[in-house]
Amino acid sequence: MADTDNVNVEEAPQTDSSSEAKTKSMDLTVEIDDVGPCKKHVRVRVPRSAIEDVYSEILQEYTGKAEVPGFRVGHVPQELVRRRFKEELSDQAKQRVLLASLEELGEQSDLDPINEPNLDLDSIEIPEEGDFEYEFDVEVRPEFDLPNYKGLKIERPARETSDADVSAYIDRFLEQYGKLVPVDEAAESGDHVTVDIETSHDGKPLAKIEDVSIRIRPILRFQDAELSGFDELMKGASADDTRETEIQISNEADTIEMRGEKVAVKFTVLDVKRLEVPALDETFLERIGAESEDDLRDQIKGMLERQVTYQQRQACREQVLEQITDSASWDLPEDLVSKQVDNALRREILEMQQAGFTTKEILARENELRQQSLTMTKQNLKQHFVLDRIAEVENLEVTNSDLEFEIQSMAIQRGENPRRVRARLIKSGAIENLEAQIRERKAVDVILKNADFTDVDMEPPTETTVEALNRSLCRAVVSADVEDEDELEGEE
Repeated sequence: MADTDNVNVEEAPQTDSSSEAKTKSMDLTVEIDDVGPCKKHVRVRVPRSAIEDVYSEILQEYTGKAEVPGFRVGHVPQELVRRRFKEELSDQAKQRVLLASLEELGEQSDLDPINEPNLDLDSIEIPEEGDFEYEFDVEVRPEFDLPNYKGLKIERPARETSDADVSAYIDRFLEQYGKLVPVDEAAESGDHVTVDIETSHDGKPLAKIEDVSIRIRPILRFQDAELSGFDELMKGASADDTRETEIQISNEADTIEMRGEKVAVKFTVLDVKRLEVPALDETFLERIGAESEDDLRDQIKGMLERQVTYQQRQACREQVLEQITDSASWDLPEDLVSKQVDNALRREILEMQQAGFTTKEILARENELRQQSLTMTKQNLKQHFVLDRIAEVENLEVTNSDLEFEIQSMAIQRGENPRRVRARLIKSGAIENLEAQIRERKAVDVILKNADFTDVDMEPPTETTVEALNRSLCRAVVSADVEDEDELEGEE
């Protein structure tokens, strides 16, 4: 503003009068309407008297701090301050009225929002006369009656971890540190092939994935499709050979227009390699931070037992959800589900990392989930809301020691420093997912503690049959939280 030259107003501190104003009711008029599943439309009317109170408060703060030529600080006439700082006063009043009214709305209404309201602040203006009205839509937690969650009858899969299980895991664990060595032989099951992948639909090029290494296993799982019989397709392949097939895209793929469509896929082999794993000697044990082979076996046995616990928890969660069908019959808005897809994936991945699954096993699971992401996310959201309500009823909280224990477990599995794992979780925003996941697990533990169990045999660990590729046949998609194998090797 031209008439504010040589005028300075510092950010005014909170005064006693402003603190009192915060506790004074604004006498809002509020209307709340249902406009869809888990969504409310809110209309708020702020009376003129409340606006004038806020404006007077801000004007007093400006008057006490304004520096205007010809006047001492604190002695500038209030009317002059009002004229010179009209725009600034209006902006401050708008921000403070909105903040105070939203705070009062939250205290006095039954709204339980999931996200921040979608307010367009730039389009909101407080009129110079009369009351001030604004409205917005907000996503809220579903309303449902929490059923009796104690005394549920649950079948719990159980199995003892044997020495053979530990040895089999060590074999898979060593593979993560192995080196690929080129061979001048035809490819066999278990070998690695470096390939270029070209996809097309109705004869038109669709996507190309260049120079990617894939282990030959029965199933090749992309983020949006799955190829069975991959080992048979690639059997006997050598450099410069090509293999062609058709793959059907998942009905829940990110690329909506390609859902359920069949695409032609061409693999061009660049080379064949075999994996040489390191010896389980003192050098390797020191590298991964294990004191001895017995120490490593003890750590791995603990991981495998956590995997059993993970599978038990997953099975029990499914049964819990089935037994609260009446309470979980509410609908969820599609936009909320879509926004939560990556969040749900990240939470599942975190849980598998804590349980000690290998990077490849996690990636295979991630790709499986991506192919049914919408269905999975709807189920996970309903599960979250129910478990969150139970955690609230039971006063369950996540402590720093809870977080540190989980981070330590993840660090051991990946052979990393716990501080590095924590830093990565914070940087990616996954630390919040970890906290929510621990809280939900505590809620499940309350259910399990009071459940009526019948133990059933758990299927023994089977040989890995799935090779997962962190790529989409339709377009490039970034993994939620699992780095590429090449990136992992580069970090070692």
